[in-house]
Amino acid sequence: MTHPMPEAILWDLDGTLVDTEPLWIAAEHDLVTSYGGTWTDEDSVSLVGRSLDYSAPILIARGVQLTPAQVIDHLVERVNEQVKALGPQWRPGAVELVTEAARAGIPQAIVTMSFKVQAQVIADLLPIGAIATIVSGDMVTVGKPHPEAYLTAAAALGVDITRCIAVEDSPTGTMSAVASGAMTVAVPHVAQVPEDLDAARLPSLAGVSLAELARLASTPRSLS
Repeated sequence: MTHPMPEAILWDLDGTLVDTEPLWIAAEHDLVTSYGGTWTDEDSVSLVGRSLDYSAPILIARGVQLTPAQVIDHLVERVNEQVKALGPQWRPGAVELVTEAARAGIPQAIVTMSFKVQAQVIADLLPIGAIATIVSGDMVTVGKPHPEAYLTAAAALGVDITRCIAVEDSPTGTMSAVASGAMTVAVPHVAQVPEDLDAARLPSLAGVSLAELARLASTPRSLS
């Protein structure tokens, strides 16, 4: 059976397009411990997919003696430095799918809780014109798991959110995408995505074609 192509594909950034979650975890750990506090990988996992506005007060509560704005600036600068030094660590299959969708003329957006300056760096490394818009954490009033970011992206592209495919890796992001009404495909990475969310699932995007992604998205919670 042939499934219709989506009106757009909406991509999460960290952990979905690029493997930057370890960089955020390291930056959070180093910042808290530099002030004598304790920060674990479990603490970082609890923030995966959350906005920086949400995360900053939590780090401050662990002893970081900075304002929320200073915490955000520090983390963004630290992660950007690492991305520039290491180059983008693409998640398996992501670039191939972005490229295939671009060739098929399907509009695509990055929908992330990172800041636009970070998302733009990645968008500029993808095929020219592949990413039609970016909706980032510094562009919305309410971050994920609220659906605002996904609804904003669909509106910017002029498409029906229910005919879009959202690709996510975190529980927070998946909740946001599902709540928006998008057909959602979860590809868990650092954090596990609860089974009760109405999303299709894949262990990896490696080897997944655009047609396969469309089929999975239209049959939520299917693994094949």
